[in-house]
Amino acid sequence: MCISITTLVGVDYLSETKTRKELKTEYKNRTIVGGVFTIKNQLNNKLLLCATTDLMGSKNRFEFAQMTGNCVDMKLKQDWDVQKGKQYLLEVLEEINKKETQTDKEFKADLELLKEMWQEKLSEYSFY
Repeated sequence: MCISITTLVGVDYLSETKTRKELKTEYKNRTIVGGVFTIKNQLNNKLLLCATTDLMGSKNRFEFAQMTGNCVDMKLKQDWDVQKGKQYLLEVLEEINKKETQTDKEFKADLELLKEMWQEKLSEYSFY
């Protein structure tokens, strides 16, 4: 079975048709990028500090939440509902790639340590 991935406007992401098996292999072999980021309320300068194993997914969720007006995190809900997400900014502080020999648990632990380091660096800010 061959499939082709396209966007809503019909532009091919893949120049050639790939089998499901090839797509699965590509997905499994992709570079996993995690990181630490903040979501900043630009009105009161409060920060939500986050660590994630899927940085691109977190960015996409944030952008979608802003477009739809839905809150991206319950800690922000009270302020978000008043401002509809318009006054929030996502800033990536640091990115790290998951090593091939690293387990998911080790990768998460590294990210949590990185988050703690950033929390100390940003200690002058108020956090959600």
